[in-house]
Amino acid sequence: MADLKHLIPVRATPDAVYALLATQRGLASWWTTDTMFEPKVGGKATFGFDRRETVFHMTVEQLDPGKRVVFTCQGDHPEWNGTTLTWTISPESDTTILKFTQSGWKAITDYAAGCNSAWGELMHRLRDSAEGRSPGPHWRE
Repeated sequence: MADLKHLIPVRATPDAVYALLATQRGLASWWTTDTMFEPKVGGKATFGFDRRETVFHMTVEQLDPGKRVVFTCQGDHPEWNGTTLTWTISPESDTTILKFTQSGWKAITDYAAGCNSAWGELMHRLRDSAEGRSPGPHWRE
């Protein structure tokens, strides 16, 4: 199994970063406007891309305020199926360190490499949103 990983410093509080990961409004502000999210462990999350050409269904596994958010991916795309999205939030001096991992990839294919590039851009969008420079969601339809 392989993992995609990113780490980014954010000049915002852990609670501000957490709100962007653990609320429907927060997720829609930097990832995709087509976001449905039940903010509870065991809740469902759905993310649509490119006019719902691609849809990812997930289960909320962990919501630890100001510290950690975990989703597992269900079915939809064969390479995403069974992967886990984990955001770990840690205060460090005057910043917050945000670590992202999408774990459980069966192999690093060209598709996985493209996803890794997209996650890198998305982490910068999330950071900018937390720091008050919101570029808006990457996917708007």
